[in-house]
Amino acid sequence: MGKKQHQKDKMYITATEWREQYGGKKEQVEAKFKRLPFYCCALSLQSFEHPYCTQDGHVFDLSAIVPFIRKYGIHPITGKKLDSKQLIKLNFEKNADGKFHCPVMFKVFTESTAIVAIKVTGNVYCREAIQELNLKPKNMVDLITSEPFTKADIITIQDPHRLEKQDMSSYFHIKQKLKLFDEEDEKAQQRSDYTLKTTNTEAKATLEELNRTYNPTKAAVQTKDKTEDEEYLPKFYKNTTVGEVSRGFTSTAAPRITANKLEEKSLNEVLYERVKKKGYVRVVTSLGEINLELHCDQVPQTCHNFLLLCSKHYYDSTIFHRSIKNFMIQGGDPTGTGMGGESAFGSAFPDQFKPNLTHTGRGMLSMANSGPNTNTSQFFITYRSAPHLNNKHTLFGRVVGGLKTLDTMEKVETGAKDRPKEEIKLISMHIFVDPFVDLKEEMINEEKKKREQAKKKEEEKALGGVTLEDKITSKKTGVGKYIGREKLNHIRSDNSNAASSAKRTKILKSSVTGFSDFSSW
Repeated sequence: MGKKQHQKDKMYITATEWREQYGGKKEQVEAKFKRLPFYCCALSLQSFEHPYCTQDGHVFDLSAIVPFIRKYGIHPITGKKLDSKQLIKLNFEKNADGKFHCPVMFKVFTESTAIVAIKVTGNVYCREAIQELNLKPKNMVDLITSEPFTKADIITIQDPHRLEKQDMSSYFHIKQKLKLFDEEDEKAQQRSDYTLKTTNTEAKATLEELNRTYNPTKAAVQTKDKTEDEEYLPKFYKNTTVGEVSRGFTSTAAPRITANKLEEKSLNEVLYERVKKKGYVRVVTSLGEINLELHCDQVPQTCHNFLLLCSKHYYDSTIFHRSIKNFMIQGGDPTGTGMGGESAFGSAFPDQFKPNLTHTGRGMLSMANSGPNTNTSQFFITYRSAPHLNNKHTLFGRVVGGLKTLDTMEKVETGAKDRPKEEIKLISMHIFVDPFVDLKEEMINEEKKKREQAKKKEEEKALGGVTLEDKITSKKTGVGKYIGREKLNHIRSDNSNAASSAKRTKILKSSVTGFSDFSSW
């Protein structure tokens, strides 16, 4: 006899039976909000590339948050005042599979992982690592750099038990519909005379001429047939092989390959070998214009990086963050702190030194770096000769116009860390001559001509005709195969005439009797 033998004979029903079997009141399930993943920018709602966060743990991409702060000066999530100096750079680590993980415990970050960051260093860990290795043993130093920090420096990036921070519907910029560019700005960008209420006849004619004749470089414009032109780029190969034959011969794990393949050159390697021209760029600043000449023929990779960043408008709306009188002025950092910037290739590229390119004279354009082979996007222009920078910084250009603007920049007073008190803004970059784009177009045009000629030849053969080239070279081998048809016929006619004359002479000689024949005696 069981303990609950008479349970079915009870004179009542439970709450669960009433809810599940008899249509009672159901539990109210709260509507799930749309959650923002930890690897996405809270402003653009896209995956971040250069993550920065605020003290409250909201993560933003550098390319989105800096223009937003410059325009509105507020926190995109809370609506409170925010300055770009309050942003904290984050250092996310990835494993071999390209997934974010804890650099200490090697746990892959997921939606249920508690993620924290250290304000002092910006390194990102799982909360378990900080709890077990820092808080419990009271060892308050960064687990990678050993820099000391306090408990207040621990910033929570993601807490799976408190997801209100990742509710996109509560974001201030989404509620207020704040955008970096409104309709008026978009119309002003499309038409240069949009903001002009009244213009005279001369100004109107000048604007019309500018709109009609202005032709930006292809590097700054995304054309529809860009992918089609890329198909016409020829392939170039090195003198070395890819090593598949030797690898298959010496390794049992590699497949057996009997034909060698030459190693293919990248497009940049071909461009750097063939470029022979200078590049020219105009820098438009808040104090005037400066014209630059780039030594693309001597330091091609450095100049190519600079031109690519200019064509992507990377330097637009940045500032010159450092100026030292009688020395140089430095810019090219989108963060305006001197600690940011990225090259057009994604990573730092090596130095390029030439014995004839030295920091001699005023207006030398050179790359700023933090050590050997650490060039990214920052550059500087010298006010005076700086021979101690030779073979330490890559010199890749010089000022060829606008030295008065450079004089005005030098006169601006500076404050702490040599930062100009009056903001010197780099408004835009205009490319006049880009030898890499021109060389690329030449290569494409040459390849197009070759393919058109080959196609025309195939069409003539398909129609049963024989090309002039085939007439000359067909059915001829050995010596004389390059002689044309007419010349060959002329030679053959000369040879046939010579042979017939020799035969006739032989017949005449045989008909004449001499002393060699004694039959007539």
